[in-house]
Amino acid sequence: MTDSLARAGRILAEHPVFDGHNDVAWAMRNKAGYDLDRMDLATHQPALHTDLPRLRAGGVGAQFWSVYVPSTLAGRGAVTATLDQIDHVHRMAARYPADLTLARTADEAERALRAGTIASLMGAEGGHSIDCSLGALRMLYALGVRYLTLTHNHNTPWADSATDEPAVGGLSRFGEEVVAEMNRLGMLVDISHVAPETMRAALRASEAPVIFSHSSARALCDHPRNVPDDVLAALAGNGGLCMVTFVPLFVAQRHADWYLHGREAAGQAGVDTRDLHAVFTFLRAWSEPPPPPATVAEVADHVEHVRAVAGVDHAGLGGDFDGMDSTPVGLEDVSRYPALVAELLDRGWSDAEIGKLSCGNALRVLRDAESVACDLQARRSPSLATYAELDSPA
Repeated sequence: MTDSLARAGRILAEHPVFDGHNDVAWAMRNKAGYDLDRMDLATHQPALHTDLPRLRAGGVGAQFWSVYVPSTLAGRGAVTATLDQIDHVHRMAARYPADLTLARTADEAERALRAGTIASLMGAEGGHSIDCSLGALRMLYALGVRYLTLTHNHNTPWADSATDEPAVGGLSRFGEEVVAEMNRLGMLVDISHVAPETMRAALRASEAPVIFSHSSARALCDHPRNVPDDVLAALAGNGGLCMVTFVPLFVAQRHADWYLHGREAAGQAGVDTRDLHAVFTFLRAWSEPPPPPATVAEVADHVEHVRAVAGVDHAGLGGDFDGMDSTPVGLEDVSRYPALVAELLDRGWSDAEIGKLSCGNALRVLRDAESVACDLQARRSPSLATYAELDSPA
């Protein structure tokens, strides 16, 4: 493993990690009120999974920072809270210009990589952040958001979540219009968190590659947040990307079983089981034994499964650091990506395959979405459709 770790470090120096999802902005809101003087990311922050020294140690060269707000927020409140998150990412980049560079395109991300700074892009985690407004969607794009996860844990009025009761059967007409407008903008359609029927509907509707910013393989861990094999297989035809997450709940079946048992107990106690914060608050006080851990080897199993079903060109990494209640053994924070790469090298992965997994595939998908947008913008004006117009009852 020592030799593999050294080799992993050399590969990541040439092909740094482009990670699909990191929730440090939300963690900063909760732990420091967004105050970078109180929690200076230039120094080690033991209360977080993420800080600049550990990003450097982990070989991270580009990051989609999640501008997440919980789906328990709704309407204009969700939009405003999302803007607060975007503001924090902009302020992070301004505070640490030697380490972070805001990037809006694949070319800008590559320039940051060449300059030795961490390309900083943003992804909005949940369609509730646009409050059924295509104008709000366009403004998020103008501020630098480059993917939108169609749902979080609750349905939106126009898309079904993996962890809510089906309501529209995947995507409604307005949901399809959201996907079309994202394609026209060049914003990636993120189908983590959505129901399998929503995944399939988005793949049918999208003219550009879609992504899973932080999801794993349902064949290995039967949790509704994970991706079924038929959807993974469809990524090859779409050109999309599954960025494997490290969340133990989505990695290890025994952990998922423990959680589902605990969530059932939480529901019986009156907790809204779609509210992750409320569920984990309940679980921390639960009288049952603690959850069994996941491991770096099990994360590697998911990466290999995605490669086997979708192809190596459609596999990436989306750790979800600072967005998970616990981490796998061996992947405790953002400094630990080399441990996962070393595990894959020990399993026979080539340097070229690691390069695709770490950043090549993410850059390609981003560039492909930009190419589709360029074509669509020559043929289509911004959509003025509304939810009421497309989805109101007859």
